Formats: sequence, structure tokens, C-alpha cells
Amino acid sequence: MSALILALVAGAVMGLALGALGGGGTVLTVPALIYLLGFTPAGATTAGLIIVAFTSGAALYAHARDGSVAWRGGLLFAAAGIAPAFLAGAAAGHLPEAALTVAFSAVAALAALRMLRPAAAVSSSGIRPAKAVGAGAGLGAVTGLLGVGGGFLAVPALVGLLGLAMRKAVGTSLLVITVNSLAALTARTGTGGHLDWAVIAPFTGAAILGAWDGKRLAAKVPSAALQRTFAFVLLAVAAFMLVDAIT
Repeated sequence: MSALILALVAGAVMGLALGALGGGGTVLTVPALIYLLGFTPAGATTAGLIIVAFTSGAALYAHARDGSVAWRGGLLFAAAGIAPAFLAGAAAGHLPEAALTVAFSAVAALAALRMLRPAAAVSSSGIRPAKAVGAGAGLGAVTGLLGVGGGFLAVPALVGLLGLAMRKAVGTSLLVITVNSLAALTARTGTGGHLDWAVIAPFTGAAILGAWDGKRLAAKVPSAALQRTFAFVLLAVAAFMLVDAIT
């Protein structure tokens, strides 16, 4: 199967997951780039940031038109992650490939477990800015280091710490992801790594179209069933990457 077709299929699947679940979909991007399209772990995380930034930005536009973005709280959350995303993005290129792979497998497993856990009730204690800043910083570091959006972490944090409704938390998480991805990409500019745009461009285009279809899919299929299915896929990916890193 040609690289173009693989990029289109992988991008569509990632976009569908992102659009349907609002988080966790971008975790598939880096493994697809490594194991299907031949990228190195360092190259895959940089390419992943490009794909995530464009896909999340396009999805953010759609959510903003629907009024599903809390701009003030989202910008505060995103601002806390800019410096960590920049620093982690700069550091990623100096880490051993095996270390990046192990770290990514841990994040994929965490994303899967987060999806399998029942949603916690929203606290009525009000907005907690200090914890929101801490969570935003942690999310920025994960995005910068591993090239993933981190929506599976952002959405619960936005619900629990900023008191957002789930629908608005999903839209706001896209704002946070877009800002963090762009900050991390800025740190990697001029590092000299090869980027195969013949793969990245179709992957990104398919992901954007898939994200729009994912929103429609979410309206037809119970979200719990989608989350369980995707969680088991992520667990399998995490196990495969861990075995690959240590063997």
C-alpha cells in the first residue's frame, strides 16, 4: 500500500476519533507515522505537532461558530502551557528514541484508562485557577514532548477545574491544544529534521475532514461505546510500542 493511501487512511481515523470523542484521537498520530509511514520517533513527534495544530485549529473554528469555546478560561489554561510546551519541544530532539517511545506508550495507556473510567461528577466548589494553571502547564509539556494534543487530559481538567459543561470543555480544549502545538513547533523550527510533506499534507487534510465527520458520528453512536472501543485500541498500541522500545 502506498504511503499516500496510508496517510489518508490514518489521518481519517485520527480525525474521526478526535471529532467524535473530543480527546485521545491525536494519540494515534505518532504511532501511525512511526509504524505505518516510516518516521523516526523524533520526526514523528514534530510531524504530529503540525498535524495536531492544523486539525485542532480547524475543529476549533467549527466549535467557535457554535459558541462552544470558553475563550477567557481557555486562554488562561493555554497560556500556562506555552512555556512548558516550548521547552519540552526543544528538549524532545535530544532524547533517545527508545525513551520517547516508552514515554509515548505510557501516555497512550493513560489516555485509554481515562476513557475507560466513568466520568466524575463536576465539583460545585467553583473555579480553581491555581490548579488550572498547573494542569495547563503539564498539558503543555506533554504536547511539546510527544507531539500529541492531550485532549484526554484537557477535557476533564476544564470540566473539573474551570467548571465548564462537557460540550464547552471539548471546544475549549481545542483552543488549548492549538496554542500548545504552535508553541512547541516554534521551539523545533530550524532544527534540521526532515519533514516529508508528501505524507504530512494528505494526513492533515484527511484528519480535518475526518474530524468533521466525527462530530456527526458522535450524534449517531453512543459515546460510551465509542470510548470503550477506542480505549482498547489505545491499550493495544501502548503495549506494542512498549514491547518495541524494550526489545
